[in-house]
Parts: sequence; structure tokens; C-alpha cells
Amino acid sequence: MNFTKTIAAAGGLALALSAVAGGAQAMDSYYQGKTMRFIVGFGAGGGYDAYSRMLAPHFQKELGASLVVENQPGAGGMVALNRFNVAPANGLQMTIVNGTGASLQQLLEVKGARYDLTKFKVLGTVDNPQWIFLMAPKTPYNTLADVIKAGKRLTWGGSGKVSGTSDGAAMSCYTLKLNCKVITGYKGSRASALALAQGEIDGLYVSETSALNYVKSKNAKAIANWNRKRSKLFPDLPTVFEQLPDLTDDQKWWIDYRTTVESLGRVLVAPPSTPKAQVDALRAAAHKILSDPAVVAEGDKKRRYINYIPWQQTEKNITRALSSVTAEQKAMVRKVVLTMY
Repeated sequence: MNFTKTIAAAGGLALALSAVAGGAQAMDSYYQGKTMRFIVGFGAGGGYDAYSRMLAPHFQKELGASLVVENQPGAGGMVALNRFNVAPANGLQMTIVNGTGASLQQLLEVKGARYDLTKFKVLGTVDNPQWIFLMAPKTPYNTLADVIKAGKRLTWGGSGKVSGTSDGAAMSCYTLKLNCKVITGYKGSRASALALAQGEIDGLYVSETSALNYVKSKNAKAIANWNRKRSKLFPDLPTVFEQLPDLTDDQKWWIDYRTTVESLGRVLVAPPSTPKAQVDALRAAAHKILSDPAVVAEGDKKRRYINYIPWQQTEKNITRALSSVTAEQKAMVRKVVLTMY
């Protein structure tokens, strides 16, 4: 496979890092002059690619290493995660995981998934956006009630069967009893959004950060926020609970469980084999960078928002997402995501 590689900015001197919660000490000079790879499990131009390229120069400055951003798209991020899972024990790789898609791939024991999120060395959560139910701009639907009443078949876009966009579409379609078809194979949310804008598909289920870009460019219209709370980026957009007050208990469970896995967000991790000294250094760097008001402001300007959660709480969130369903519920989620749509 040919990987898209982009070298971020030129290397600089390693800086001493402040201690991060959990007791990490100021790092040594291990990273100075070395080359690190920032792996992106999706195609160039999408949200994960944009976040990685935005953060790479900051890690380069903190660590004193040259950062190469490398795209390895395939199977909703699974291809890259499988490789990442067996990366060398040198501390020279990191990636932002789609926590929603990756946790479901693991939970549902998707064929080909050869990793365990609980084994990755968690550095923290970059952002945990809410997710938005989008429709193509030329469709007649403006509310969930419009979509339900129409009863027409809706096509959705995604990359792999379990990739955030695809499984989100499947679970929302099942919850609302919609007639849907999920079309996979798109290389990231940007490709799916282009298909939406061109009328190739009817709907797209995507994070609020990406949704905001697509809506502002008039390539999509937001129909609902799939959450109990309104989105900060779409404060005027009613939630699914506000639009459909008569939801059954079963429907509420599906929405709430979806919210649980979505709360993992964009998780920054190092490979399982990363030595402790390098894990501590990477955690300290991540803490300093993601807590920096200037970096947060940069993210706001680029619409790549940072809502940092330290690694300790992120680990707890991963455990909760993977252990909060019964065997019966897990079997039903598997059926909905993998076979129904």
C-alpha cells in the first residue's frame, strides 16, 4: 500500500516538559533529533488528518523530534490500528484513534480487528464531540419528523462497516425505524461529505466539528443532535429527545448507549509496546500542548476544537464503553451494525 506522507515543520531543540498529573517527570533528551510518525487511520483531508497535522508541529517543538504525518486509510481505521498495535517498542509512533468506531470494532469482535484499546498507552482525549444527523442540502427534510413521515429509503455514507459514520447511521436508522442503506468504502468523512453535497447519498452521521464545516460550506444541513444535550457548536439545533418526546425506553437506550461510545471522542495513544519512560514523556507533552490556551485558540480558529481530557479519565471512559452492555445487547448491536444496513 502507498501511504501519504507529509513531513511537518523542521525539527527544533527538545524542551523540558512540565510534570503531568500522575507524576511524570521532566523528559530527557531521548526524542531530540529522532523522527516520529503521526499515524492517521483515514484519508487525507478528513477530521483526523486535520487534527494530526495541526498538532504535529507542537509535538515536534516539545519533543525535539521531526514529525511525519502518515495516512494509512482502510476499513474505518482498522488497518492502521492493527499495524499500530504491533509497532516497535521505541516510542516513535502515536495516533489519534476514533474512539467510537474503534471501541465498537473491538466490542463487536469485527473480523480482522487485532487490537485491544485497553492495551494502548493512552495520552489523553483531544476532543469528544457530539454527533450530528445531516441530510443532503437539496433533500426536503428539515426535521426528524420529516424524515420519519416520508418513509423513503435513505442512503448513508461511511468508510468501513464500523467507522463512526457507518455504525452511527445504522444505529440511528434502527432507533427511528427508518428504511436505510449504508454505503461503505468512502475514504474518510470528507469523501462522504462530498458525496452528500453532490447528491450521491442522502445522509451523513458525523461529529459536530466536521458537521460544522460541511454546514457552513452549504454542503449539508443539520437535522438533529444525537444526544440529550444540545451541541455547543449547534446551539439552535434541537436534540433527538426534544424533537421526539415520545421515544420508547428501548429507543432511549440506543441513543444513550450511542452517546456513551461517542464520549470517547478522539483519543491520542501510543502503541502498547511503548516503554514507560517514553509514555511518561509523551503524556507530559500531550498535557502541555492540549492545555495550552494558544493551541486551543488555534484549534478554534481552524474549527478543530480541543476539549482535553487527561489520560487517567480517558482510560476510565474506554473501560466504561467496552463493559456497559449485556451479552444480549451486544448481540443486537452487532446485528444492527454489521448486517441490517
